[in-house]
Amino acid sequence: MKLRRISCKNFKCLYDMSFEPGKVNVFVGANGAGKTTVLEAIGLLSAAMTDRVDSASLQRRGIRLSVPSLYKSNFKNSPKQQPAISLSLEWENADGGDIFQYDVQLTPAGGDYWKYLAETLKVNDETKWERTNISPRPTNNHIGFFLIDGDEGLKESRKIAQDFSAYGIFQPNTMTLRGTIPDPNQIAPIGLNGGRLAEAIDTLIQKKDGDCFFGDLYMEDVFEMIDWVSDITVGKPKKKTINANIPTTRQVIQFADRYMRDSVQFTAYDASEGALYVLFMLALAMHLQTPTVFAVDSFDHALNPRLAKKMIQVFCEQIIQHNKYVFLTTHNPLVLDGLDICNDDIRLFTVDRDSDGCAQIQRILVSKELLSEGQPLSRLWVNGRLGGVPILL
Repeated sequence: MKLRRISCKNFKCLYDMSFEPGKVNVFVGANGAGKTTVLEAIGLLSAAMTDRVDSASLQRRGIRLSVPSLYKSNFKNSPKQQPAISLSLEWENADGGDIFQYDVQLTPAGGDYWKYLAETLKVNDETKWERTNISPRPTNNHIGFFLIDGDEGLKESRKIAQDFSAYGIFQPNTMTLRGTIPDPNQIAPIGLNGGRLAEAIDTLIQKKDGDCFFGDLYMEDVFEMIDWVSDITVGKPKKKTINANIPTTRQVIQFADRYMRDSVQFTAYDASEGALYVLFMLALAMHLQTPTVFAVDSFDHALNPRLAKKMIQVFCEQIIQHNKYVFLTTHNPLVLDGLDICNDDIRLFTVDRDSDGCAQIQRILVSKELLSEGQPLSRLWVNGRLGGVPILL
């Protein structure tokens, strides 16, 4: 599968948005510019195409629940009669050749279920399947029919569901990563807030020919990012490593600190939160059961700026190697310095509000002239040369 274009109209601050994604997509912008809303629009598209749109399907994907009137754009200069929310996805299957496009129009109803007003599938710009509210054959307008119509001619088109249906917006938090509170959005193998991280990385830690690996990486490469660690294992909680008053999961991550005696081990509960976020991001990129298409809101959370720079480098390599698609937001300028902006699989976008308040997305293509100045991307961004920074007086 190759994603070609994602479009959205009339969803929250995305009055008319469209962009062409790469494998790794990084969104920068001021607070409130609409970065998280872009991730949510992709989640809404995933739900509409592969499931149905209701509170349960939105929560499973990490989308904030709102009252119906707040899902649609409400700008002062937009028409009072709110049009439907329109979403579109354009893609190619793995074998290439044909170009597919799925379009859907829907509206949040008064109840829990959203109403489908129209669904259309085009192949090479030719309409191959559609249904609307005025179709001669009545259908349940609270369910997406693209996957359940039963038309054998759509089999090739429906391959997208294998990758796109598991989309989720990951927002890890420290207590869930430590394993002391349950993840309210648990999916296999890692919850949206970091639940069951220990079980996920247990399958990634392997020994081959006397060397220890974390997925495709030598464990020593992981230790370079978590420089105080000399060993990482997964085991059952023990009285000597975790206080009996601390709630914990059946398996816990165990660390050995290279500055401490060999006999000393401690769990994720006592470890640096930065170490847990590194393991979490690596597991998302490497684990075979994590979604093929997913998002991470505030990628740099809890990471030292220099660690965030190194982390994004390794993360991008693993995403591309494992043929996944990821959408990231960040506020850390040094994250940009870890991006190989000349690699077309890695794309940087700014999100800004225009004079009417509508979020606008622009891909940043750094010119040779700009690169010749010798300034890193982080400085260019902070100095306002790329866009996506707040205007402060």
